[in-house]
Amino acid sequence: MTRRILNVVTNVGHYDDPSHPTGLWLSELTHARQVFEERGFEQTIVSPAGGAVPLEPRSLTFPNNDRSARAWREDPARMALLEDTLAPADVNAGDYDAIFFTGGHAVMYDFPDSAGLQRITREIWQGGGIVSAVCHGYCGLLNTRLSDGSLLVAGRRLTGFAWREEVLARVDKLVPYNAEEEMIARGAQYEKGLLPFASHTVVDGRLVTGQNPGSAKATARLVAGML
Repeated sequence: MTRRILNVVTNVGHYDDPSHPTGLWLSELTHARQVFEERGFEQTIVSPAGGAVPLEPRSLTFPNNDRSARAWREDPARMALLEDTLAPADVNAGDYDAIFFTGGHAVMYDFPDSAGLQRITREIWQGGGIVSAVCHGYCGLLNTRLSDGSLLVAGRRLTGFAWREEVLARVDKLVPYNAEEEMIARGAQYEKGLLPFASHTVVDGRLVTGQNPGSAKATARLVAGML
C-alpha cells in the first residue's frame, strides 16, 4: 500500500516588523519531499490558512539555495503547489500515515494556535501515524493536545531550532518567543546537538524531529524508514 505524507507549510510572510520578511525555508520542504518521492510515497501540502506560501528570502541565497531548492524554483509545476495549498478543513487525517512540519521563522506565528493543524496532528498520532517536524516546524507541536487533554509533547524527547542558533542567526531580537524555552515549559525533553546548525535528529517512538535546516533530509529518512 502506498504511504501518504502530509507536508505542513506556513502562510506568514514577515515578522512582527513588516520590514523583515520571512516565510517557508524552502530546502526543508524540498529535501524531505525528495526523500519521500524516492520511496514512492504520495505527498500533499497543507497550510494553516490554505492558499499561497511565501518563501524565506534567506533560504534562497547561497549556501541555502542548494540544487534541490533551485530545481524546485525552476519548475513551474512545483512552484504552483505553493500557490494553492490545502487548508486543514480540506484534510482527512485518516488518509495520511505521517505529518511533516517544515520550518522557517514564519511558522512561529501561524503554526502553534492552528486548531485545524492540531486536529490533524492529534488524529494522525492517535491513529498510530508518525508526527515529525524539522527546525521551527516543532512550533506546530507546542499546543497540540491529545483526546485526554494532555500535551502531545509532554514528557517526550524532541529537538528543534535552538535559541543559540537564533542568536547566531541574528534574529533573536525579531522572533516572537523562544521556542526552545516554550517547549521545555510544556514538559518536553528538549535536546540539541553539540554544534549549532549541524544535523541533529531525535526519535521518541512515533515522534521524529530535526533541529535545523541541515536536518531535514535526515529527519525525512528516519520517517521513511519507520514507514
